[in-house]
Amino acid sequence: MGQGFRTDLPRWQHLVSADWLAALLAGQGVLAQPAPGWQIIEVGCDDLEAHAAGHIPGARYLDTQQLEQLPCWTQVPDAALRDLLERRGIGPDSCVILVGRKPLAAARAAHLLLVAGVKDVRLLDAGLAAWCDAGFSLRQEVETTSIAHRPWQGPFPAQPSYRVDCAQVRSMLARPDCTVVSIRTRAEFWGETSGYDYIAARGEIAGAVWGQAGSDGDAHSMSRYQTADGHMRPAAEIERLWMEAGLRPSQHLVFYCGTGWRASMAFFYAWLMGWERISVLDGGWMAWSSDPTNPVICRSTASPSPARPQSGPVRQNLPI
Repeated sequence: MGQGFRTDLPRWQHLVSADWLAALLAGQGVLAQPAPGWQIIEVGCDDLEAHAAGHIPGARYLDTQQLEQLPCWTQVPDAALRDLLERRGIGPDSCVILVGRKPLAAARAAHLLLVAGVKDVRLLDAGLAAWCDAGFSLRQEVETTSIAHRPWQGPFPAQPSYRVDCAQVRSMLARPDCTVVSIRTRAEFWGETSGYDYIAARGEIAGAVWGQAGSDGDAHSMSRYQTADGHMRPAAEIERLWMEAGLRPSQHLVFYCGTGWRASMAFFYAWLMGWERISVLDGGWMAWSSDPTNPVICRSTASPSPARPQSGPVRQNLPI
């Protein structure tokens, strides 16, 4: 197909390469040319200083703390998300190209933009590392030119089914056409660890299927979904992983992880692959385990484990 685009993805134009992005910035003709007014946004968590020290030319910074709220790092209220997008000049017909020096942060933003109803959301495969590995230069000056406020046109959010809460998941657990999918490490799924120093409860949602993620002890790792250099694995490999877990495109799949970052990456890959009935549990395990009435199982003890109170939610720049 050329310019680094994947031939194994129905939504191939939404996973872009560093070469494609460099050609776009250079004003060259590119496949899947975005509509005028496209934006490059670098997404991070308390990474503004790193962004200022070097970023892709033209990229503006967005912090995930503008997208999430305590106590469980769930999405900010819809009105606040809409206001944020309007202030950044983003509407339903915008093209937004997301970059992350932590790609999971960019995936979190990608999911929420799709929930909002932005139709042309694109993700730089393997993030800022791919840009640097390709030998392209970084810019140090922070973008300061103003962006015109743009009122949102149409319903908001336009794709609410892409995001579900704990109450919705409780009802979905009893439905044969729905599957709740844990995008966490083996140790997290078995309840040997919560995965985070600010989440006390160990275990999983009772009835959840393990969709895997990456290496034990590493909440950053998506090695079952990504190559060693952070690129998305072939769609056939991911589909095989899901099929072996009993997951099918006809089911409604609800992805979750610690709070939502790894689940958002699995969601975005599924969206690229054309799996249409997909959602993310907003707040993930942290939100689910904070309610003692939610059914939980701790497989390391082979018995149900009641949810326990959370410790202070200090993320300290950890993608989850």
